[in-house]
Order: sequence, then structure tokens, then C-alpha cells
Amino acid sequence: MSRKSRRRGDARTATAEWAGPGPSDTPVEVVTGAVDALVRGQEGGGVDLAAARLADVEDPAWAGAAGRALFDTLLFSVADAWARGWQPVETVRHVTRESGPLAAAVCADAVTADLERHSAASVDPRWTEQVRSLGVSGPAAAEAHLTRLSGEHGLLRFEAVEVVLRLLALLRVLPPMRRLGPPPGTFRPGGRSAAPVDRGRLQRVRALLAKAESTEFPQEAEALTARAQEMMARHSIDLALLEQDPEEPEAAAARRLPVDSPYDEHRAVLLNEVAEANHCRAVWHRELGLSTVMGFPGDVEAVDLLYTSLLVQAEAAMRVSGAKRDRSGRGARKDFRSSFMSAFAVRVGERLNASARSAEEAVTAETGTDLVPVFAAREKAVEAAVDEAFGALTTSRVRGPSSSEGWYEGRAAADAASLGTTRARLT
Repeated sequence: MSRKSRRRGDARTATAEWAGPGPSDTPVEVVTGAVDALVRGQEGGGVDLAAARLADVEDPAWAGAAGRALFDTLLFSVADAWARGWQPVETVRHVTRESGPLAAAVCADAVTADLERHSAASVDPRWTEQVRSLGVSGPAAAEAHLTRLSGEHGLLRFEAVEVVLRLLALLRVLPPMRRLGPPPGTFRPGGRSAAPVDRGRLQRVRALLAKAESTEFPQEAEALTARAQEMMARHSIDLALLEQDPEEPEAAAARRLPVDSPYDEHRAVLLNEVAEANHCRAVWHRELGLSTVMGFPGDVEAVDLLYTSLLVQAEAAMRVSGAKRDRSGRGARKDFRSSFMSAFAVRVGERLNASARSAEEAVTAETGTDLVPVFAAREKAVEAAVDEAFGALTTSRVRGPSSSEGWYEGRAAADAASLGTTRARLT
């Protein structure tokens, strides 16, 4: 056989489909073999044989061991995701995007079960809050996990096993992310905390923004959001002045926010505009549908609040504008909606920067303090944190508008959107 033929034979051997579990394989070995095959892209009979073997209930001892093997491997997989920097809500969201709501429900179960393995004192309260927001009432025992999954979703046991195996394969290939906080079991209370957040004020801000999003009257929405912005901005400026020269300077924080399709490019631009107007930076992970916002803790909090509110306002305005029909009786096309979102993002950025300058001038006149060097120092610290976390960044240019009508409608909607009077931050 020639060397070339041998190379071809080696390639065929390397890509040969997994034959399935052997008669003496343990449940753990069957699970591992099936997941390995799925990760390699082998979707054939071997995986089906493994699922059938794991779903077999004829031998109660085997059925219990198979359920435990799947459940324990799920727990290991979510813990491995934490080690690679993922957090609970974004992990479940990613599973939803890639595999659908059923796999996401299984993932949420596993995330909740993982939390229960740790003492409350060893888990960051923000982590616990994320897990609780998933809405899982409580994890089932390992032996009952497949039975509960089958019963709740109307699946055959074989189908439930297949869902778990495919979820395990997806979790196996999660890319590494920047760690934003301590994973469960490693949190230690104490140390210097971030500047205190006025929780009562935060609740009032959220209530005002919620009213601004729900009202049908643009002027009312603008007034409500202006009040919310005023509350956030003043609190942020006060704390920025307080932190000018501490013995232990406040560290930059980071938060990942979802950037969903459609029009994810323009949503990312909108988030970037909001972030930069608030002395933060946004780094877009397009493939994952996420952006990492880095800045001082209260500024990041405010970017989250304002970006979420502006998205609601943009989508509501686009529905109204899109309901209009052209002379041919056609509704808004995709290019109209894309141009609308692009124009909305750009115009919001212009308005935010203008209101930010006005706010700083007003505070300077009131207090006699020049805020420019204060915020310049904070922005320098944020840039340094971004450089340390991500190194050299590459950016792609967002395409220009393809519908002039959508562009002008989007700018008009941005002019009507509720931004308030100044930078949206809450430290």
C-alpha cells in the first residue's frame, strides 16, 4: 500500500463512527462515549444505541445507575462551565439559543442542583440571585431526574436521555470567558466592597423606567426617564467625587449583557453608545450574542438599566413606524427595520453625549468642581481594565442603512426616546 493510500486509510479510521457501548461498559462509560461521539460530530447509530442502553429500565439497578451517571455528569459539566468563566443565566440562555427551551430547562435544573451543593456562605449573593431567577422550584434526586424530565415534558425515557446527552456535548464545547466573579464554593465575604448603592433609589429608578416604557405618551415617558436619569446621575457624580483619592481605589467591574438577534449589530452599537456616554466600554462577543460592559460598578448598573429601557422604547417605536404602509400597500421590510435600529442607535448616542456635557456643566456650576479630570481618571482605569481583560481588540464596521425611510424614522424615534438629562449611572 502506498504512503498516500495509508494516509487516506488513517483519515477514514480517524473519522469512523462510534460503534456504541460494549456489553460490559458501565453507565459512566456509556455516557462518556456518547458525549465524545456527539462532540466529534458523529450523529449515527452509536449514539442511539447509547441512549437506548441508558434508557433501559428492565434492570432497576442499571436504571438507577444510569440516572445517577447522567445527573452527576451534568453537575460536573456545569461546574466545568463555571471554571471557564460562564455564569448561570448566560449559560442557560446560550443553551436556549443553541438547543432550544427543553435543553435549557434541563440545564436550569442542573444549575440549581449545583447551587444546592454549596453552603450559602460560600456563594456570592449575586450568583445565588441569578440561579433563583431561573425559577426552578428545586432539584430532583439523581435517580428521579429522568423520570421527572419525561413526565414534565411528555417525553419517552429514550428521548429524555438524548436531550441530556446533547446538552452535555454542548456544555463540553463552551468557549472560555472572562471570569466576572467567584464561582460557587469559592466566595469569601469581607474585603473592600464597592461604593454603596442606595437600594431605595434604585427601586424608584426602576419604577420610573418601567412607567416610561409602558406609557403611550412620549412626553410622559420623557419626563419619567428624565427624573430617573437625574437620580442616577447625581448619585454617580457624588460617589465619583468621594472616590477621587481613596487609599484603596474602587476597582472596575464587568457585566455581560445579552445582544439578541435580529439586528444584533445595531443593538450592539446602541449598547456601545450607552456605555461610552457613561464612562464604560462594551466588548461585543458576536458569536455568543453577548457584550461585556466594563466600568465602575454603578456606571455598569446604569448602562444595564438604560440600555434595556431604550431597547423597549426602540422596539415599540419600530412597531408603530413599521405598521405604516407605502404607496403599494406594503408594510415595513427587513431593510427598513434594520435601518431604523441603526439610526436609533446613532441618534441616541448623539443625544446621550450632548446631555452628558450639559450635566457636567450644571454640576460644575453648582459645586465649583471641575468634573473633567475626575471622569478622565475613571475612564483611564476602565481602559486599563479592558486592555488587561481582552488585550488588542478588533472591531468590525456596521453596515450603513439600506432604507432611507427607516433611517429617518429611527432618528425621529430616537429624538422622542426618553433619555433624561445626563449620564445614566448608579454607583
